Amino acid sequence: MSSSIKERITTIRSSLPDSVRLIAVTKQVSCEVMRSAYAAGLRDFAESRIQEATSKQVELQDLTDITWHFIGHLQSNKAKKALSQFSWIHSVDNLQLAQRLNQLAQELKVSPQVCLQVKILVDPNKSGWSATQLLADLPALNQCENLKIQGLMTIPPAGLDDAEIARVFNRTRELAQEIQRQNWSNIKMQHLSMGMSGDYKLAVQAGATMVRLGTILFGDRSV
Repeated sequence: MSSSIKERITTIRSSLPDSVRLIAVTKQVSCEVMRSAYAAGLRDFAESRIQEATSKQVELQDLTDITWHFIGHLQSNKAKKALSQFSWIHSVDNLQLAQRLNQLAQELKVSPQVCLQVKILVDPNKSGWSATQLLADLPALNQCENLKIQGLMTIPPAGLDDAEIARVFNRTRELAQEIQRQNWSNIKMQHLSMGMSGDYKLAVQAGATMVRLGTILFGDRSV
């Protein structure tokens, strides 16, 4: 197992530009396999459930240079745990959550790096801002001074063809560029977190700086 994981990681990393950060999505991946990925050079690990992440972080606490990313839907009542356990939160998907995280970050004396999750197309199965909502909320988001807002995250709706997926990624980049031009004091658009195992090559072509890969690294897992 470990050798095949190492080969997959090596192959994928060699295909990515240096500017793109490979984040391993380790939902339902064992700590043993995660150690193999670490040994192969990975340092960015992403989880979508706080509880699963907690046990893994305890078991892997000897690997002190891991950067932990939270990529799942974050409920307000889990916000404090997320801030204490993750350096990055990719899935800040509404203003109320951002303001709650900002308040808690001040109390905990942490400065999390966050991405704002956007929905370029209507998708009842995904959380996130529409482009119009996000632009309207920027003044309030700029007041969240305890958050390091670093960019946008998006997940295209299921069932799109490659051309439609590419349009979603390109529009996300264009939205980030529009926000960057507004020159907010506390909102940076340095990162685009987009692209998963099935579409990461399209995301990279569109300007992704972080890709979130699970299946292509670790194989299929039960949902």
